[in-house]
Amino acid sequence: MRPAWSVLLLTTLIGAGQGLFLAIFSADLLSSPGRAFLAAGSALSLLLLGAGLAASFFHLGHPERAWRSAAMWRTSWLSREVIVLPLAMGLAFLYGMFQWSEQRQCALLAGGLGALACLALFVCTGMIYACLQFLQEWHSPLTVFNYTMLGCASGLTAAAALAARLQPELARPYAAAALAAGAAAYAGRLAALARNARLRPRSTLASAIGVKHPKIAQIAQGAMGGSFNTREFFHGRPREVVRAARWTLLALLFPGPALLLLADLPSAAFLAQFAGLLAERWYFFAEARHPQNLYYQAIA
Repeated sequence: MRPAWSVLLLTTLIGAGQGLFLAIFSADLLSSPGRAFLAAGSALSLLLLGAGLAASFFHLGHPERAWRSAAMWRTSWLSREVIVLPLAMGLAFLYGMFQWSEQRQCALLAGGLGALACLALFVCTGMIYACLQFLQEWHSPLTVFNYTMLGCASGLTAAAALAARLQPELARPYAAAALAAGAAAYAGRLAALARNARLRPRSTLASAIGVKHPKIAQIAQGAMGGSFNTREFFHGRPREVVRAARWTLLALLFPGPALLLLADLPSAAFLAQFAGLLAERWYFFAEARHPQNLYYQAIA
């Protein structure tokens, strides 16, 4: 599949925003942070969610019709994501406002609903890809697990960076939680990589074109000038680029940020981890082998 930067930014930014809001609200429940820290955390979470939403509009051919994407909420995980994302943003805004105005009970209510919305959003985003049975690399519970854990890990790292500036006594607990979540996310991603490496295509050239012959050789693509199929369902990058993205995600998804967290550099850890997330998400799309590429695989 072709990785679109608008989708890469959407999924990584909202994942970090969701994880940050869950981290902020958890601290509110378990300790007594200052209202400035809680309000700033919810504002930063809202900023990340809003930036991801803004990035998604660049993926639309007709942005003015974006509202129609929510119409199929009964059957489409994408429609559910479109509904839950603004809901999570609204609740994060209310939580921050209630914290700033010192309305504790209202803040807890908005925060609890916001946390549920963030968890639901993780499921919706992951299921957009996990429900596609014809893409074997995505059709796995690991997809939802990895989207959730990677978002939580990046959000906790962002919370550690914010706490280092506004609530120093929470910086180390957040860093420890980020290390634990990052290790779980890394294990899940490694498991997905190992699983996908063992996959074999269910279709063959013979089944793709309906010709039962033991030896079929393709010598032309058919659409020699390119088409929607050749642009959207294959990344079009050489193996060296794909390999570099794989090594980047393996280095920056957890090992690099973990060392920076241990060195008490949470801001640098978040930046390194976000770069690893972009590489991971690019590879996530590039790794998926669309069945139609059995046909569109050679150019005369």
